[in-house]
Amino acid sequence: MKKILCVLSLAALLTACGGGAEKTSAAPDNGDVIKIGGIIPKTGSAAVYGNSADKGVKLAVEEINAAGGIGGKQIEYLSEDDKGDPTEAVTVYNKLVEGGNNVIIGAITSKPSLAVAENSSQDGIPIITPTGTSAPITENKDNVFRTCFTDPLQGKILANFACDNLKAKTVAILRNTSNDYSNGVADAFIEQAKSKGLEVVADEGYGDSDVDFKVQLTNIDKEKPDVIIVPEYYEKDVSIIKQARDLGIESKIIGPDGWDGVLAVIDEGSKDLLNGVYFTNHYSVHDTSEKVQNFVNAYKEKYNEDPSAFSALGYDTVYIYKEAIEKSASMDFAEIVKALKSVEVSGVTGDLRFGENNNPVKSATIIEIKDGSYTFNSLVSAE
Repeated sequence: MKKILCVLSLAALLTACGGGAEKTSAAPDNGDVIKIGGIIPKTGSAAVYGNSADKGVKLAVEEINAAGGIGGKQIEYLSEDDKGDPTEAVTVYNKLVEGGNNVIIGAITSKPSLAVAENSSQDGIPIITPTGTSAPITENKDNVFRTCFTDPLQGKILANFACDNLKAKTVAILRNTSNDYSNGVADAFIEQAKSKGLEVVADEGYGDSDVDFKVQLTNIDKEKPDVIIVPEYYEKDVSIIKQARDLGIESKIIGPDGWDGVLAVIDEGSKDLLNGVYFTNHYSVHDTSEKVQNFVNAYKEKYNEDPSAFSALGYDTVYIYKEAIEKSASMDFAEIVKALKSVEVSGVTGDLRFGENNNPVKSATIIEIKDGSYTFNSLVSAE
């Protein structure tokens, strides 16, 4: 027994280290079931995002199973908590692969998504992150896809919106120089803004731990830009908007999807400060299209709350897999990956096909904050 355990331990060690491991492409035999694994932050700082996405996934799974499944097979969905941590995400990923899952959804935030993607190359299992926006997640990873748009794509879309919709002539940037998300959006915005003939009059930065932005905002205000882009997450966005309004800054403020959530964390008496803020998002509950409203109504009936963009992206991800598996010649990992590359899906978050580096080619919804509510403004393309 000791000798057998020793051999098994050595084999496990070699596999964990990649020694002698061969790329897996054969599909697990799950009989009449298709197993989808989820890497979801259910606890920790990203739990609000993760639980929202998880609800969207579960709604789609229920709908598909009720309609007969995929090719007559029922979906079995099991998600595990990665706590929003890259190391935990890899642990969950390994557990899901060992559990014989056919495809994986996740992770949700960018760093865990990147860690999972980098550890998946030997296995070749299809992976779609619904919401990981960092560009490197899918770069040079044949089996890894995303449903959401990337950080650079948001920057391009925001530059187009500033020029074409807001009719801006001058723009300024206030960015978190310690954050890849913020820099990714800002750099792409500047490049596209210049190509559109916009004048970039200021590019101010701050650190991740900073809470006082008055110096940077004062420098920007001296230039009186028509538009200021603030690529940041909602908690810092609240501090920035309050300080900007205290300084009497009247420039229009725009930003990426990190602004989604500001209304939940700003105090009730300060919500008017957000009037006229615009940000990119993946969809709007106020979009009157039949597809969007059917999703919103079904989600509200099941969960008694409005679905966030994370919910919608999780929901669309399941339907992307459905399309690819139905199109695939077999359940072989490589065949599903091949099918994913050519799918075209009309989803809640827009019409989607995959382009370079398995990134979606799609438009973005622009949300305007008015009178304490998120309102649908327009759809804007990166082209």
